[in-house]
Amino acid sequence: MKRMLIAIAICMTAAGVTQAQNVKVNPTGVNVNPNTGTTVFLTFGQVPGSLRPAEATWCGDLVPAAPDLGLKCDPATIFGSLPARFNLSRSSGNLGFTDVMSIPPSVARRAYQAAADGAESRFFYVRRFASLGGGPDEYVNVTCRLASGGARTPFALTDAQLLFEPDLPIVFVRPQTRAPKIKANIQYNGTGRLKGRWEVVAPGEELPSDFDLLPEGSLPFEQRGAQRRYTQLSRFNVFLPPVGRYTLEGPDPARLPRNIEGAYLILLRIEASDDKEGDSDLSAVGVGSGIAHSGGLSGFALPFLRYFVGASESQAAAPLALISPADDAMIISPQSPLFTWVENQPGSFVRLEVADRNEKTLLNSLLPVGTMSYRAPSWLREKAVDVDLRWRITLFDQTGRQIAAAPWRGLRLGSPGAAPRQ
Repeated sequence: MKRMLIAIAICMTAAGVTQAQNVKVNPTGVNVNPNTGTTVFLTFGQVPGSLRPAEATWCGDLVPAAPDLGLKCDPATIFGSLPARFNLSRSSGNLGFTDVMSIPPSVARRAYQAAADGAESRFFYVRRFASLGGGPDEYVNVTCRLASGGARTPFALTDAQLLFEPDLPIVFVRPQTRAPKIKANIQYNGTGRLKGRWEVVAPGEELPSDFDLLPEGSLPFEQRGAQRRYTQLSRFNVFLPPVGRYTLEGPDPARLPRNIEGAYLILLRIEASDDKEGDSDLSAVGVGSGIAHSGGLSGFALPFLRYFVGASESQAAAPLALISPADDAMIISPQSPLFTWVENQPGSFVRLEVADRNEKTLLNSLLPVGTMSYRAPSWLREKAVDVDLRWRITLFDQTGRQIAAAPWRGLRLGSPGAAPRQ
């Protein structure tokens, strides 16, 4: 009886404060998988300029936030907070705000355990909007209903791994040979159509950012056309039943370019698909008209594969192999040189050195192992009085002890538009 009276009081309080609140959210409730993580796209609006998005928390019960507005988490029932690495919230057009609610498996398990102990089979996601002018903060909540993880949960990727067949950490491809097959092992919640394309980044092209690698459904509607695009290899459009796992075949290996020596990146690009379980009604929160589809979203940037063209057998056996620029190459592009290499031995970090012929160091950059590409700063040309340079890569362990060093390779910086020197 006491729990019922408390629930009625909260509902009455919620009805009273909703009219005073400025910020709404859609969807207001979603089904979640109690066994794994769940990812949902949320649209908030309109967010006045006097409010700033703050922390987000999961909890089992809500209490009135007075003197602030809305309902906030009961401190005694908090399950966890949105980790910083999962925070993909962004400002949206027309005073909107979008959030990718990535529920960690640990939060879902705590909610399930609470339900097994007699609590209701639901919990809440609460985003606080802090006042910048000394006024009341606003709390906006979304109801998370425990479900079986089948077709009624939002269609979202929970994990994605890109692999060569056979699974090789480093792939060398000679210009006259074919690259190995590619596949993507995907784990997901819900059911829906997995739509997208395979793309390739050629040597010298600007590398994709984490923003470019996010699925389209993880972005605000008006930002989805702003992601950088590369050469398309193939497209896919497959229906995924609610079984949670799928192996997506990659593009035809014969389509992978091999005409330029250097490092290539293979990208998996996921496009937003229709999924009513996770759709956002923009008109319901006053930030537009129509529905923002988010099927196929994820709470993380998608991985990519890297392969190298032009490596010899001796390079493949070396602890470090320099890929590009080629030895004694002249760089006449207005862009700074892009250095690429291969690491065939475990380590902690590498050092990229660029020096002139008098052994004066012009660039000395420390990079984590696995980077294997680096665009030189724009000031390198200005700092290089002599156009004849050299570069190399050195590998170190976590104590700073040198493990291996590639031999120096020549490099010449020409003026943009100049003819290559013979």
